[in-house]
Amino acid sequence: MAARLDWPALARAHRELASLPASLRAVATVCAFGKRETVFRLGARPQAVYFVLAGEVRLVRRSRAGGEVILQRTRRGFFAEASLESGVYHCDALAAQPSEVLCIPLGAARQALDADPAFRRAWIAHLSRELRRSRAQGERLALKSARERILHYLESEGTDGVVTLTISRKAWAGELGLTHETLYRTLARLEAEGRVIRRGPQLRLRKR
Repeated sequence: MAARLDWPALARAHRELASLPASLRAVATVCAFGKRETVFRLGARPQAVYFVLAGEVRLVRRSRAGGEVILQRTRRGFFAEASLESGVYHCDALAAQPSEVLCIPLGAARQALDADPAFRRAWIAHLSRELRRSRAQGERLALKSARERILHYLESEGTDGVVTLTISRKAWAGELGLTHETLYRTLARLEAEGRVIRRGPQLRLRKR
């Protein structure tokens, strides 16, 4: 028998889980994945809705040259939400590090969305936030220079121009589509100009 989950503690740690109805809390389980272990494969039939509790899961595809193209990195939150309305997965999901993932059976999630208006509203709000985040990411990657991408990130992702990084600088460089050397060099230049103030993991954009 699966261990009972401490839902009050999970909801405090992950606010997105506070809206899960009792019907989903009753059937959700926690799955552990080792580094580089597969959560699901391209072309497989969707089985669950997933939420990263700890670690990191990446959605990836293979380029024609055989390289790995990262579509999404999730450290805390839902991933593969599109599987709710898809017959197959359109990418692989791999654990980038040892990870704990909440698994909610797909059929139960669909039934809850149909039957529970509060959960449906919360899910729509979540998808809206993800859409805005995705659009901002696409806009950022379309910028040509490293400088523009860094400033765009601080402006769009920060609160009053302040961002506290919860990932390594190397991982952040990957999200910006930059090498970590380019990120470090450009960030140092922005600091020297007084455009960015750095204190540990916190970055503050100084407005002109």
